[in-house]
Amino acid sequence: MENKRLKDLVVRTISGVVLLLVVVGALVWSKWSVGALFATIMIGGLVEFYRLCEKGGARPMRSIGLASAVALFGMAFTVFLHWGAITDITGKVFLALLLYFMLLVPSTFVCELWRKHPTPMVNIASTIMGVVYLALPMALILFVPQLLVGKWSAWALLSVIAIIWVNDISAYLVGVTLGKHRLCERISPKKSWEGFFGGLIGAVAAAVLFGHLAGGSLLVWGGLGLVASLSGVAGDLVESLFKREVDVKDSGRMMPGHGGFLDRFDALYIAVPYMFVYLLLLGHFM
Repeated sequence: MENKRLKDLVVRTISGVVLLLVVVGALVWSKWSVGALFATIMIGGLVEFYRLCEKGGARPMRSIGLASAVALFGMAFTVFLHWGAITDITGKVFLALLLYFMLLVPSTFVCELWRKHPTPMVNIASTIMGVVYLALPMALILFVPQLLVGKWSAWALLSVIAIIWVNDISAYLVGVTLGKHRLCERISPKKSWEGFFGGLIGAVAAAVLFGHLAGGSLLVWGGLGLVASLSGVAGDLVESLFKREVDVKDSGRMMPGHGGFLDRFDALYIAVPYMFVYLLLLGHFM
């Protein structure tokens, strides 16, 4: 048993290092590698999400969901590439998103008319939910650095993701050593309030440090760390809720010892929209 645990730990560690190098390398290499990274995270997560839905009895329209996700991300990535040449960028981004969803929603309803599954409402809902849950955050994250520091910055984007990582790692370490009071035992029995506050403190401290290194407002960066921590924990619990409903341990097998895309990036999927709105509102009122 001890040998197996040691082997699992070694495999998990090696896989984690490889994943870290891939993510960091993609973020700092070029805008195209950034797009490829988030598109992969989006598609991988969407495939796993629709698989979970099917295990729960729904029949989402995979092809429509995936095509819609790629179309949404493609529009966002085009704006991302030509950011400097576009004026009134916020209005154009939201107009594009509005038009996109105006087409996605009715199209999904109409397509369900030609299918013969007994759960049409669930099928439509799960199809649209997958796009909102997974594609929208990966489209929005492309613009977080611009809202945070006013321009494209691989360092800023890496810092944002690192804040979420620090939250996860701090919560795990504090929870393992000091955790006694369960946070949400019904959904995730191992999570504790001690781990929650450990992650919160770690995320805010990391955000303040990154803000100091970037020469930004420590208050803004500290607030971003707070938002990332709270929403990241929610993202983790949401994914645990989905897996518990269909009684699976991992959402997929992306990497040995790390489960699937949903398992690895669950916090990111939920945290990004909250961070985006936080920075958007902050820029409007400041």
